[in-house]
Amino acid sequence: MSTIGLTSWAVDLANVGAIYPFQGSEFILAIVGIAFWVVWQIWQIGHENSELGKMKGLVNSDKAKKAIDRY
Repeated sequence: MSTIGLTSWAVDLANVGAIYPFQGSEFILAIVGIAFWVVWQIWQIGHENSELGKMKGLVNSDKAKKAIDRY
């Protein structure tokens, strides 16, 4: 299967150009990748903050201070 129309690799590749699929879509794919990363980071920060908030409610500061002072 040829994505660029070549039937043989016995040619001068300097005259062929790009030899990979989806050529010309690099910028769009980069923008999509960066947008996905930013959205994932925002979701991850929110998720971690909610988990830490739940754990924070479980901690008793008096017990923590006594445990620290004990050592």
